[in-house]
Amino acid sequence: MSDTPFGFGLPPEEPENGDEGKKKDQESGGGQGPANPFGFGPGGVGGPGADNPLAAMFGSLNPNDLGAAFQQLGQMLSYEGGPVNWDMAKQIARQTVAQGTSDGTKDASVGPAERTAVEEAVRLADLWLDDATSLPSGAGSAIAWSRAEWVEATLPAWKELVDPVAERVGTAMGDVLPEEMQAMAGPLIGMMRSMGGAMFGTQIGQAVGVLAGEVVGSTDIGLPLGPAGKAALLPMNIESFGKDLGVPKDEVRLYLALREAAHQRLFAHVPWLRSHLFGAVDGYARGIKVDTAKLEDVVGQFDPQNPEQLQDALQQGMFQPEDTPQQKVALARLETALALVEGWVDAVVHAAAKPRLSSADALRETLRRRRATGGPAEQTFATLIGLELRPRRLRDASRLWASLTDARGVDGRDALWAHPDMLPTATDLDDPDGFVHREQLDFSELDKMLGEAASGGSGTKPDLKKDDETKDDDTE
Repeated sequence: MSDTPFGFGLPPEEPENGDEGKKKDQESGGGQGPANPFGFGPGGVGGPGADNPLAAMFGSLNPNDLGAAFQQLGQMLSYEGGPVNWDMAKQIARQTVAQGTSDGTKDASVGPAERTAVEEAVRLADLWLDDATSLPSGAGSAIAWSRAEWVEATLPAWKELVDPVAERVGTAMGDVLPEEMQAMAGPLIGMMRSMGGAMFGTQIGQAVGVLAGEVVGSTDIGLPLGPAGKAALLPMNIESFGKDLGVPKDEVRLYLALREAAHQRLFAHVPWLRSHLFGAVDGYARGIKVDTAKLEDVVGQFDPQNPEQLQDALQQGMFQPEDTPQQKVALARLETALALVEGWVDAVVHAAAKPRLSSADALRETLRRRRATGGPAEQTFATLIGLELRPRRLRDASRLWASLTDARGVDGRDALWAHPDMLPTATDLDDPDGFVHREQLDFSELDKMLGEAASGGSGTKPDLKKDDETKDDDTE
């Protein structure tokens, strides 16, 4: 996580003239941006420039950065959109990507050879998956993205995920003022909301930018982040992912293409699944409460000399889930849904890859551990929205789907995706054998009775009470 709070200051950019530019940039104090954004308190309240408020605010910026800093400040304070300044989030994410990852790799455009390799891998993956699932191909096209292209393509999905929580925080920032002062403090509340939008925009932009250096496709977190029907892979990140595995690059790419193509089949042919997952996230978000005591304390003690305290408060987390039965149900629903998606993909991909790839077991275990632990960016989102988007019970779900395949076949297993009420529950993950061998309910007679009742077929309504009494007599 960057130390730059809420977009104050500029992320470092690559000098245009290489090493010479870097040297000059360091000598002028640029490159990594001001050590303290806008020069707030470079030496504390009594530090250099303290006698001159303008010098105290802007003394640490070199002239080249000053204009851009004023422009960024103006954008922040003039923002009047939703709870997150997504323009700023996009800008920060692109700048974070441009800086490169911790291993020194910089983003680059995808070349024709890499695009062809991705297209061929997805095409072959779809052929293999035809034997492992009854769901047809869901990828109308296969595309290779750079990290910057991943940012552009996935921001709409992040907006859908984060806005509900950010809205709650924005409202809370206005509510920290006493009620009698709120009518007189309209401009101040507006400024606080603008700052809140910039605060979230910068933090989310940084997290998305870091995540862009880690992901290998559009479905890494179990949610469909990219456009529908497009199987996407990031060649540069695939190369980094497979660098130390001792597995041929083509096999790594193909295994990851299998996972991407399997996700695409599921989301394309289970039409209710996307809204079910995003609805679970939204339901969980509605149960999150903002720690208004902490927020009041931070706002009440806000010191322009030390804006970092606001960022620290956000990074420490101001949100806690309500400890209510409804919130526990929402959390269980979300965690189970994520586990079922990832478990199905894990089981299907393993069935397709095991007979064909010698590295299938090793790659499967690597991906499982990667999803279980998450990375810095996922941890950032957990802090920002109070939620970890990872399947805690992936292995349990994968075993259940594999057992269903053995007991009911591929068609019987995949038929459970026809309706959310047919899917296993969290309790079923505790007792997979019980779910697998449970007698499947036959709703045909009930559907027939309801259809006749609705159409007035026999002119009389079925005597459900009599049926119940008969059933009780048979039981006795």
